[in-house]
Amino acid sequence: MAANEYVLYGAKGSGSASVEAALHLAGLPHRIVEAAQWLPESAYGELLKVNPLGQVPTLVLPDGQVLTESAAILIHLGTAIAAPGVLMPADAAQRARILRGLVFIPANCYSAITILDYPERFLEPADDAMKEALRTGTRKRLHLHWEMFADQFGGGTFLHGDAPGALDLFAAVASRWSGTRKHLEERHPAFHALVQRIDAHPQLAPVFKRHWDN
Repeated sequence: MAANEYVLYGAKGSGSASVEAALHLAGLPHRIVEAAQWLPESAYGELLKVNPLGQVPTLVLPDGQVLTESAAILIHLGTAIAAPGVLMPADAAQRARILRGLVFIPANCYSAITILDYPERFLEPADDAMKEALRTGTRKRLHLHWEMFADQFGGGTFLHGDAPGALDLFAAVASRWSGTRKHLEERHPAFHALVQRIDAHPQLAPVFKRHWDN
């Protein structure tokens, strides 16, 4: 590990894409380590040594400190590492709004995705009909939360302002799961267009292309 190098444990198509995009946007030297429980040939064992939960993204800082949780990583990079205004607004009031958005997504959207992926963890007993009913209700709630997010945080060229920042990266990645993009295209086309602008941004498009073909 180089003296100033960040090491990001992640997997294609996962939440690590937002942190990878942040490292690119901030111009921070980094190395990607493919590691996930569902990738048998990956460095999952190595990941477990630094994060016993085995979750991605996990970011190891140049000093060896380990950061987990996408929002926490993005907040740290934006407030303590990146140049002012790059990942987080320099203005305190605008920064408070972005911090709220960064916490809104895991609190209200990621939590729903966990239920959609693992409904059996929340049911006892858990037959197929019960799991599907739970998925149906959770998906509706997830999409409602994204509509609320779009109403409260959208409206500009990017969520950050004139250029994408940490919240843009997080929203662009998390909105790709569980039919959210399709729902937003039908119910909130302006916000759907906003996340597409994030996808297409010249500094971010190569990262998202690596994770998703579209």
